[in-house]
Amino acid sequence: MKRFFALAAIACVTIAASAQWGNPAEDIPAYNAAPPHAPLPPVLAGQQLTGPYFAHPYQVTAYQMAQKIPAVLHQLPCYCRCDRAMGHNSLHSCFEGTHGAACSTCMKEDVYAYQQTRKGRTPAQIRTGIEKGEWMNVDLEAAKL
Repeated sequence: MKRFFALAAIACVTIAASAQWGNPAEDIPAYNAAPPHAPLPPVLAGQQLTGPYFAHPYQVTAYQMAQKIPAVLHQLPCYCRCDRAMGHNSLHSCFEGTHGAACSTCMKEDVYAYQQTRKGRTPAQIRTGIEKGEWMNVDLEAAKL
């Protein structure tokens, strides 16, 4: 048992140490470079926006925003890395189920995308802002449609 823990500790240290040689600019989560060619799965709406995942008004607001810009979200990455853990292919995927309501990264990126779309920014411009981390400044409590 002692050997197992020693090997596990060595493996963790090795993985953590190797991260310094990665290029973060090349590590962009999954997204689609073009608008969808077919209808997207629906974003949760209406009575689906109730229950424990929607205890805060900003959670409902985030989904209502997502409903208004599905093609934009389809073209954006999600930095919670749900592409790796959940197989999502864009920020839109987060709002097809309850994942978006449980993840502040998803909600902040969504609110940022909605706000930038309202300002006339293109999905490519919004994606650049997301890659720069501009979504991190979003105040979910202040998000309004």
